[in-house]
Amino acid sequence: MAIQWFPGHMHLTRKAITERIKDIDVVIEVLDARLPGSSANPLLAELTGHKPTLKVLNKQDVADPERTALWLDWYNAQSVTRAVALDASEPAPARKLIDGCHQLAPNRGGMAKPMRVLICGVPNVGKSTLINTLTNKRQAKTGDEAGITKLEQRITLADDFYLWDTPGMLWPRISVEESGYNLAASGAVGRNAYDEELVALELLRRLQAHYAPLLEARYKLGLPPGAMAQMRDDELLEAIGRKRGAVLGGGRVNLQKAAEIVMTDFRTATLGRITLETPAEFEAWREVAALREAEREARKQARENRKKKGSGVREP
Repeated sequence: MAIQWFPGHMHLTRKAITERIKDIDVVIEVLDARLPGSSANPLLAELTGHKPTLKVLNKQDVADPERTALWLDWYNAQSVTRAVALDASEPAPARKLIDGCHQLAPNRGGMAKPMRVLICGVPNVGKSTLINTLTNKRQAKTGDEAGITKLEQRITLADDFYLWDTPGMLWPRISVEESGYNLAASGAVGRNAYDEELVALELLRRLQAHYAPLLEARYKLGLPPGAMAQMRDDELLEAIGRKRGAVLGGGRVNLQKAAEIVMTDFRTATLGRITLETPAEFEAWREVAALREAEREARKQARENRKKKGSGVREP
């Protein structure tokens, strides 16, 4: 199942970024440290060109620290890019972002050449919380819901440091299927764009493979060692629903309720510190997606050629 979500205000955000980027010195992209590859917007990379970029792996306090270290190394190895991990609600680490921007654009600063920064991210990565922390004010609305921020706003962090906040934006076509599931599980996608049961099943499949002890500790299913990894994801979801009392008449498990329980426990970090992907996994997903896209384009071109041939239109 492909998950897609690109509502109207995201089209406006794309236009706003295209106009604004001409006058920007540094781009801050806020990522979800639990899915640092999937929450990086490829459309943003196209719009911002080769502008220096500071990747902020937010929510690092609920992410797997070993995997966070892998992602920091991966991003810091890229050109004109720096990466830091932080919890946006903590003031001291957040203030380091200003220094990071000056390192990326050392010639900017002072009233004659103020630093101009664009801050972006997919929905629900904690960007608004970060802005409120940086300014020590409630400048931006926050909430555990995709699409809270709807308008661009300029924020002055210092006399020579201007920050433009943009609404959370995804991209028109999420070609990496695993990224779609991870974004939905994190709350970056509007609820009307996906089936919660299917997303919960995919989430459980990944957690079974890498974080089975955390699942057992949370839901106390009483399974023998190694048994959880051998269960089908639908069997596991049903067992969790039954354990947590999500039962309908006749003893049937309410799978919708069970899915909500699992995703809420992940989003609130009740399950523990989890990261859903490694750089190696994400690169492999992208390679598969690129092959699929190439095949899709080939089929599309073949259909167009058949139509031209059928209509008598000759190739130039």
